[in-house]
Amino acid sequence: MTFDSAPGIGRRGLLGLAAGVPLVSALPTVTGNFPPATLPGGAYDRFLAALAADGRFSGVAVLAHRGRTVLSRSYGMADREKRIRNHEGTAFSLSSAAKPFVAVAILQLVQQGRMKLTDTVGAHLSGFPAEIADRVTVHHMLTDTSGLVSPPQDPERIFHSREEVREYHAQWARQATLAAEPGTGTIGHSGANFAIPVQIVEAVTGQTYWDYVEAHIFRRAGMTGSGFFTRPQWLTDPHIAHSYMRLSDGSWVDTVRNLDRGSEDPYQPGKNPARSFIDYDGFATAPDLLRFTRAIYDGTVLERPFGEVLTAAKLPHGPQSEGGRAASADTSFGAYMMAVAITNGQWVHGRAGVNPGSIASWNIYPHSDWTGVLLGNSDGIPFLEILDLEVRSVTDRSA
Repeated sequence: MTFDSAPGIGRRGLLGLAAGVPLVSALPTVTGNFPPATLPGGAYDRFLAALAADGRFSGVAVLAHRGRTVLSRSYGMADREKRIRNHEGTAFSLSSAAKPFVAVAILQLVQQGRMKLTDTVGAHLSGFPAEIADRVTVHHMLTDTSGLVSPPQDPERIFHSREEVREYHAQWARQATLAAEPGTGTIGHSGANFAIPVQIVEAVTGQTYWDYVEAHIFRRAGMTGSGFFTRPQWLTDPHIAHSYMRLSDGSWVDTVRNLDRGSEDPYQPGKNPARSFIDYDGFATAPDLLRFTRAIYDGTVLERPFGEVLTAAKLPHGPQSEGGRAASADTSFGAYMMAVAITNGQWVHGRAGVNPGSIASWNIYPHSDWTGVLLGNSDGIPFLEILDLEVRSVTDRSA
């Protein structure tokens, strides 16, 4: 679980940039006046190939234009022990790239009249101190401006059931404290801004968050390869990529098969994502993320005006701040659980994230009808460099 991943495009939980578009076609014909860097053999393709040849990229990268795949590349192994290769149908751990799912779920309930964005925490949940229950709103949390500070989590704990995961995080969220005036910002990044809306979805619907999202987002969008898989599924299902952590001696550890080993990353010390029996971020394939991005805009998972509410710029980000932006962005803003930026005169919407042994990003370019997806299953991938090149490749025709 990654409630403590930072939301900015920094090392601790990166926000991609992006905008919704169609599905992947199986055997696309690359035609049209596309930016040269996006084409097979172009700068983006060559960069990924060089990284993979050097052992620095294992995963899947896809660029699609108006629903047709322009570039699709898969490198490395989903399961090194069983020699299963990564491919387009491989599902990867999403980390913070899954956080917009809760914003979509909330907006679905708002458009149905079952709740409001101005509802406070106490309107739906009990057990929070009055200063949080009566003052922090859903809007504050979705924009990361609640002022909440989250307590530390136990990175060593191994969970054994869905019920244990839910109980732990319900108690954990209620230990959050208010450190700044609601609406003025959050000090650092607070995982409670994600955890509490998750629990509000459960309170309003009477379903677990996992069941609700699978039924009302994944199934509606046709995301048949995605889900909130349990650790036993992660261990045995060949279509789910294992996450590989790199240790100080240069060796690699399969997180799913080695629960006793933890990350040496200074931002997530000791963490192993497989210890959570089931997490709230889930797994997705690259084609499914393309389906999700299209579903945001075409009325499939949200009525069209609410899709615009999801991605509308809510507050400005400072340069390279905790709510920050990619180096290629001219200016960046916070939206609901995602970042939106203007780069080379184009809007870019999306979200990214990291976990020990995995990376994930989906970017939507609404003005030019492009979508980019990047998924990886090992440490050491130069994530920011790849994302920056993707954005420049799509938005700059001279790239």
